[in-house]
Amino acid sequence: MKVTYKPEQVCAQEINFELDGNIVTNVEFVGGCPGNALGLVNLVKGMEIETVIEKLQGILCRHRETSCPDQLAKALGKHVG
Repeated sequence: MKVTYKPEQVCAQEINFELDGNIVTNVEFVGGCPGNALGLVNLVKGMEIETVIEKLQGILCRHRETSCPDQLAKALGKHVG
């Protein structure tokens, strides 16, 4: 399943991801910090949704109340269960 998510309060304008059941198979950040996004993408590929959420939720970016990793966790949270 391919999903597009519009994150809030971060530099990335869009997060695209693919799921195979409860496994994250691909993630793409449109905009934002390219190196950090690529690192994050490679780390979560092949992981279970619940594990990704557990590891990424609540991470903050500078003075913001969220971050790109936190926004990915929120997006994935809509597809748990």
